[in-house]
Amino acid sequence: MTPATPRRSPAGAASLTIGSLFSGVGGLDLAVEQVFDAQVAWFSEIDPHLAGAYRRRRPDAQPLGDITGVDWTRVPKVDVLCGGFPCQDVSEAGLRAGMGPGTRSGLWRHMAQAVAAIKPSWVVIENVAGLLTATTNPDEEEDTNDGLPAAPATATAAVHHPRPDEPHLARTAERGLGLVLGDLADLGMDAAWTLLPASSVGGCHRRRRIFILAWPAIEDPARH
Repeated sequence: MTPATPRRSPAGAASLTIGSLFSGVGGLDLAVEQVFDAQVAWFSEIDPHLAGAYRRRRPDAQPLGDITGVDWTRVPKVDVLCGGFPCQDVSEAGLRAGMGPGTRSGLWRHMAQAVAAIKPSWVVIENVAGLLTATTNPDEEEDTNDGLPAAPATATAAVHHPRPDEPHLARTAERGLGLVLGDLADLGMDAAWTLLPASSVGGCHRRRRIFILAWPAIEDPARH
């Protein structure tokens, strides 16, 4: 299934708007701005030093502060919603605490709430490769296939375009990536994801990252 048409054409001068979550200093936003020829309308970052740096680079972007305190019914609509929710609890270098209540990586739920309220034309998500193997509930027994777990049965709308060197991933509903894709599917969105190392864009190390692109599903593609 192909992505739906954006609300406005990305051609021309910055005709699309972006909402940025877990913004940091805006590294992901730079890429999203270039790809969509868009500009950031507002951002959410809890760290005051990072938020200050972000505002200096994008003085026109409205700061929303802590994502857990945002009332999404009062936030301006945007065409593109992007963010890399915290990775500490799913990272292979972390404690693998999962994505349950009280975990930092569990803040994904607030991004999902933003998607539900804003209904953007596009959602861009970035996270660590550990999202593939981290369970949403680490106390449950893990099922693996070819040494790796994979996307969930609930994410029926999700499509993965694998790299040639990636192993086949069986579906299970317990993985971090599965939770994200399942939530997007429940919100009526199709999604495609891929895993890219920094070396693929000129970096001197692998530092693999998952990138997810989601868009509103078309119930009957033959009618569009």
